[in-house]
Amino acid sequence: MATVIHPSAVVDKTAELGEGVEIGALAYVGPGVHLGAGTKLHHHAAVEGNTVLGRDCQVFPFACIGAKTQDLKYKGGNPGVRIGDRNVFREYVSVHAATMDGDNTVLGSDNLLLAYTHVAHECILGNHIIMSNYAGLAGHVEVEDHALIAAFGGVHQFCRIGKHSMIGGAAKVVQDVPPFFIIDGSPATVRTINKVGLERNGYTPEQMNNIRQIFRILYRDGLNRSQALERLAEHPAAGSAEFQHAGFEQIRRKRNAAWAPR
Repeated sequence: MATVIHPSAVVDKTAELGEGVEIGALAYVGPGVHLGAGTKLHHHAAVEGNTVLGRDCQVFPFACIGAKTQDLKYKGGNPGVRIGDRNVFREYVSVHAATMDGDNTVLGSDNLLLAYTHVAHECILGNHIIMSNYAGLAGHVEVEDHALIAAFGGVHQFCRIGKHSMIGGAAKVVQDVPPFFIIDGSPATVRTINKVGLERNGYTPEQMNNIRQIFRILYRDGLNRSQALERLAEHPAAGSAEFQHAGFEQIRRKRNAAWAPR
């Protein structure tokens, strides 16, 4: 399949374009950019900087991928952006490069970022993530697979968003978000398990029951952190993947999982 470049597009001669790339009217591809096969830039889209964009991605009008970090600690060098396959960046999305030389902002594959969403420097995103309109991630945020951030949701720097979690609309997230749960509010707090999201992703009744047990121990039994750890470790399902990921192993994380019981 041939590469198609609109006559009005600006494509630097050092950019690397995979087979079947499409670049629309008045789009911009900067020096050293790599676009994977089948990727499409719609009119007025921009990909710049030390950026690698995978296969079959779509960048919609006025989105900007790879621009210089907004972090005031930037001192030069060539930090970058590394993005996987089949990602969709809708209108006015911005994904910024890392701050430190040699570092990257990283996105996996099959993610959907809706209009006006923002991913800041040194963020690390997994796969199958949805960010709804105007959602924003500050620097150094980690987002695990299948997380969903609703419209206007904002995440403070250095937070971690667990897999299969859901952040409610206009939520203010200032602490780590546990996997499998729904959080909402300002500041956001854990409300319940992400039942619909888990069912849609094939979780079995047994797995769902494990997650309900974790939720009860962490948020409904009135336990402090030490007591919750002990209860989780003694649970018959303590060896399951759900307990290992969302239970005591998460609480022992280096940041002590601010969302956990005190």
